[in-house]
Amino acid sequence: MGSTSGLTLTVNEGRGSPTGSSVFDLPTQSAGPHAAPQAQPALLVTPSDETTSYVLISGGTGGNAICSAFGPGACYVLPVSDDGGSSSEIIRVLGGPSIGDIRSRLVRLIPPAPPASPLDAIRTLLAYRLPGHYSEREARDEWRDIIEGRSPLWNGIPADRKETIRGFLVHFESELLKRASKNFTFVNGSIGNYFLAAAQGFFRSLPASIFLFSSITNSQANILPVIVTNHTVTIAAELENGERLVGQCEISHPVASTSAEGSAQPPMSPEDGMGETHTAQRRNVLFEPASKDAEYQALPSRISRLFYMNAYGFEIHPTPNADYIASLGSRDVLVYSIGSLWTSIIPCLALRGVAAAIARSRSLRAKILLLNSKNDRETDGYTAVDYIKAIVGTLNAQYRAPSFGLAYGGGANTTFPVSAFITDLVYLKGTQVPVDLRAIMAMGVRCTEVDGGPKAMFDAAGVKRAVDGIVGLEP
Repeated sequence: MGSTSGLTLTVNEGRGSPTGSSVFDLPTQSAGPHAAPQAQPALLVTPSDETTSYVLISGGTGGNAICSAFGPGACYVLPVSDDGGSSSEIIRVLGGPSIGDIRSRLVRLIPPAPPASPLDAIRTLLAYRLPGHYSEREARDEWRDIIEGRSPLWNGIPADRKETIRGFLVHFESELLKRASKNFTFVNGSIGNYFLAAAQGFFRSLPASIFLFSSITNSQANILPVIVTNHTVTIAAELENGERLVGQCEISHPVASTSAEGSAQPPMSPEDGMGETHTAQRRNVLFEPASKDAEYQALPSRISRLFYMNAYGFEIHPTPNADYIASLGSRDVLVYSIGSLWTSIIPCLALRGVAAAIARSRSLRAKILLLNSKNDRETDGYTAVDYIKAIVGTLNAQYRAPSFGLAYGGGANTTFPVSAFITDLVYLKGTQVPVDLRAIMAMGVRCTEVDGGPKAMFDAAGVKRAVDGIVGLEP
């Protein structure tokens, strides 16, 4: 097949959803007029390479460090309810689902490439964040340089990729201009978020925008949003004392926010059961993930449950992504990743059909919970048993479409045992979260301890050894 600008069109033959496939292969080195012809790059995944398939449930940041433990064919399920960072500003002005966690994972799964190569240049651009210390004018000036193609961030990016990316960034700008009265701020803005949001808005399809991002970055990442929607998704937590917290930021890391000047808008009419959200008016939240490790203000009471809600404060039960449910019936190993329990993991479980898909899967050989090394605001005072109970309690809750008849004809309720959802717990040596081995094993859950090194943190090599041991792949 012919090539253009040194780019070769290939066909993805690996297992996995087409949503996460890659169409194009980028050259890894800068091509000059006298450069030697490059060999056809090998496919990242072939059927013979993939002996064990994984489905990983995680948030955007929490699972990034351990992605390489699961190989290039892994399926990643991510929530679309994060209302912090620059996602909050996109949601406030343009609406739509949160794409911050998805963008974070997409950037993380861009294949390694030498410095100054085209792929490395694309990674640098899509991972770039306009500095949080900039003034509004400075941020807008740098953004203008980017969309007009003058920024040094474009150096080394092939012309066809540059114009594709830039075209969607220009589309993003045009959508903002239609809503100029909302005073969008570019401070702390992620270029990758802008590109992904523009593609989602243009195609009216989140999976299509993920496919485009993967194709441009030569990635075969199989990334599934837990809910496929074009509308903003809001989660809420009900505490044991009856209090309700709305929005991921309010639950996980509340920050002071100021309302946008002149930005008050009437609520939109909900569509597809989702609609706009109570947090849609939040301004850009200058939140950095590192701040989660700082002192946190404990919740007034423990979280009793998490649920989805619409713009009018009513609980709703969205339908999970059909590809997510299908992956639970076709993959070998399910992994509940490290990360925020109630705002990253639970939103992927508190949906109709997920519990049955996990418990009744004929393909899943292991269902592994990676235990956080320490607690945060959401899990203050938790033990490992509490983590297990939160997951199992959520999955055993009954999520149904509303019944409008005099009686509900949905059949008998089913409560599954702990081992139907979690077969193994992997925890770090020296973890700050208490692990009662006897109580956990009494639930039917096996325990595996791994060495997290001096920092007591999970790394990809340690996770791979633990998982391989559990599924019998250790030599």
